[in-house]
Amino acid sequence: MKLRIILSVLALGVATQMMAQTANFVAISPSDDMKTIVEKAANIVPTERQFEWQRQELTAFLHFGVNTYTNREWGDGTESEAIFNPEKLDAEQWVKALKDGGFKCAILTCKHHDGFCLWPSAYTAHCVKNSPWKNGQGDVVRAVSDACHKYGLSFGVYLSPWDMNSPLYGTEEYNEYFCNQLRELLTNYGEVNEVWFDGACGEGPNGKKQVYDFVRWYKLIRDLQPKAVIAVMGPDVRWVGTETGRGRETEWSVVPNNNLDQQAIADNSQKEMITKPVGDMTGQDLGSREKIKNAKGLVWYPAEVDVSIRPGWFYHKTEDANVKTAKNLMDIYFTSVGMNGVLLLNIPPNTDGLLADADVRNLKAFRALHDWIFMSNLLKGAKGKGAKKVVDGNYNTSYTQKATDEPMVLCFKQDKTIKANVLALQEDIRKGQRVESFVFEYKDQNGNWQKATEGTTIGYKRLIRFPEVCAKEFRLTITQSRLNPYIAEVGLYKE
Repeated sequence: MKLRIILSVLALGVATQMMAQTANFVAISPSDDMKTIVEKAANIVPTERQFEWQRQELTAFLHFGVNTYTNREWGDGTESEAIFNPEKLDAEQWVKALKDGGFKCAILTCKHHDGFCLWPSAYTAHCVKNSPWKNGQGDVVRAVSDACHKYGLSFGVYLSPWDMNSPLYGTEEYNEYFCNQLRELLTNYGEVNEVWFDGACGEGPNGKKQVYDFVRWYKLIRDLQPKAVIAVMGPDVRWVGTETGRGRETEWSVVPNNNLDQQAIADNSQKEMITKPVGDMTGQDLGSREKIKNAKGLVWYPAEVDVSIRPGWFYHKTEDANVKTAKNLMDIYFTSVGMNGVLLLNIPPNTDGLLADADVRNLKAFRALHDWIFMSNLLKGAKGKGAKKVVDGNYNTSYTQKATDEPMVLCFKQDKTIKANVLALQEDIRKGQRVESFVFEYKDQNGNWQKATEGTTIGYKRLIRFPEVCAKEFRLTITQSRLNPYIAEVGLYKE
């Protein structure tokens, strides 16, 4: 009997350790000291869907609907279906332009706050089936999903919880209505990779506000499209907090979560988050040691950084001269993807149902600029401690060392002098996000080490511009980390 108890305790310990190594969340006990909390934070990892989402780097929004024709940003639900008539609509043109720009996913505003649906929904008359476009036989969602699948892009749907047209809004029946529309989108258009909810909650036509049954919606998505991440009012992806295209200098994907179901975790029945984490998700400091020390739980909850290629989110002809340039987009790439986020760039189709020439042209120019800067890692072939595994262009190989009190140092020596002003770093986040600070140095002509740049978090990707340096030898020092970090890639480039 005593042996059986010992074996049971050992098995429970192994199971708990395995869960800590593989789960994307963990509970914090009031008795946990700071060392234990840091160790728990270091072992939180993304789910497979979160990891695949992060690796896309570049995703796109397609804001399109009745607002395109009323020249407004927000409709009010009273718009006539007769105004929607994109006579030249070409979803393949949209998706091909995105692919040429390097984007990996397209998310369509299938229904905005005005309640107008871009597919022939069986649950409302306020949709394309009552528009003159294609004599009511058109389906924008079908066109975009087919184009995405044809050109190899992921497909995502935006469905506004707020509906200013539906008479059910503000009643319990609306949650059923919403589930019915979700079910249409998630069962009729092939694989869906992202479902995007915003937090807007205003009044409906009856003057009432709705209590959204998010958990019910999440469970439906998990059942119908298990590979889809749920953003940003969801458990998988959070909003970065602004619409400027800029993340944080210190961007943690591991953040406090104070609404974990402690009993479900104790019973080992909650395998992943099915509720949206509660807590401050828009402040400047989300995941430092100071922030996590008093948390009830921690969760992997990465940032999506959204911005529009134009001043507005829907197309306005008056903004044709204000499309962000390739340089603007590259700056945003550095402050979104380069700050451990995923960029969500909005490119709105016009009234003809096409992406405007300037948008298409600047997307292509951005891709060319990106490829020119990051064409070749100047450290490729470098020799030195740890160099081989982190300059091979293979994310699946990484360098680490046994957890010690000594900073981890990687060294790089080339035969010829390198001129560089861009540093790219990546952690293997499948092992956790662990780097808290680093410094990157070069050896000057006198043989002295000089600081080129420094930073805090790395995460999936960190990009830093710095004044140009010329040298043959470089070194990266991880000055502080949560356990031993796993560095997947180190790159030097000339912009």
